Amino acid sequence: MSVDLLATAASAMDAQRSAMDVAARNVAAAEAAGPGATYPRAVPQFRVVESARGSMVEFAGTRSERGTNVDILTEMIAVMNASRSYESDAAIFTAGKRLAERTIELGKL
Repeated sequence: MSVDLLATAASAMDAQRSAMDVAARNVAAAEAAGPGATYPRAVPQFRVVESARGSMVEFAGTRSERGTNVDILTEMIAVMNASRSYESDAAIFTAGKRLAERTIELGKL
């Protein structure tokens, strides 16, 4: 069970890292386009995949958000949200790792 927990938390951490990459690309593309130009905002998409190892979260690419332009404040909020989600996934991973370590220790008794 803890192996499923570790795999799920690791996949969620990877997905949140990808979300941070999308926000960084949005800002870079908007800056490259210039102050008067428009650049449609890319929004990260995720999906939950069931596998033999349990439920996994995958980055499924991006979709363009038409009618909007990249806003630095919006992208900073997206980075903060992804960062907080990453941190919570890392805490879950750490808890799963401790659970696995304690289980191994009990097996040695």
